[in-house]
Amino acid sequence: MVAISLSKVQEAAPALVSLYKSAGASLERHGLDGLRAAVYLVVDYSGSMRPYFKDGSVQALADRVLGLSAHLDDDGRVPVVFFSTDVDAVTDIALADHEGRIERIVAGLGHMGKTGYHLAMDAVIDHYLDSGAAAPALVVFQTDGGPINKLAAERYLCKAAKLPLFWQFIGFGDPDSRQFDFLRRLDELAVPGKRVVDNAGFFHAGVDPRKVSDAELYDRLVGEFPKWLVDARARGIVRPS
Repeated sequence: MVAISLSKVQEAAPALVSLYKSAGASLERHGLDGLRAAVYLVVDYSGSMRPYFKDGSVQALADRVLGLSAHLDDDGRVPVVFFSTDVDAVTDIALADHEGRIERIVAGLGHMGKTGYHLAMDAVIDHYLDSGAAAPALVVFQTDGGPINKLAAERYLCKAAKLPLFWQFIGFGDPDSRQFDFLRRLDELAVPGKRVVDNAGFFHAGVDPRKVSDAELYDRLVGEFPKWLVDARARGIVRPS
């Protein structure tokens, strides 16, 4: 049973119907249909991200994440954290007013700073714990490069491994760039040497993320989630469903 029905999506956000259907097909392929989970979106607001806001790539990702969330969470909203040197905003996107939502949020933000992962991670952790949610969470963490404080980012990810949060990092930009070396390493941190469970994945969306098909994007977003759920349940991090 999906969290939000197709008819409700058609009524609230008709432009997202095809995304909703594609997300549903991907969840079914990965054995996740019927799952309940919170979904978060973390957006890089550093200066180098300017072209991706301008060309609609960030809005397109937000729409796709909303289409996925509608299957997993019944409130029709996705909490969104914008970050650069600090946390720039903690807000949300909703089915009912998703069109142009990213542009409206950005219009109220200030200077685009540098890239600080750990503060954004802290904001997500706080939001999740404050929400009192019992379901696990999938955190879609978008960035176009490595963080200014690598040690802090690694420390937060390892500490967060004890929480029911899975971090799916998605890189915008040249896949061959050294900017993503840190995320490749983060994705492969030792278990159990560094963290109790593998709680993160990483993939590139390329220099034009809008060209990644909906089916491929959804498969990459949820591809590592099932294994994490099994491991996290086995360790008592996620409650049995």
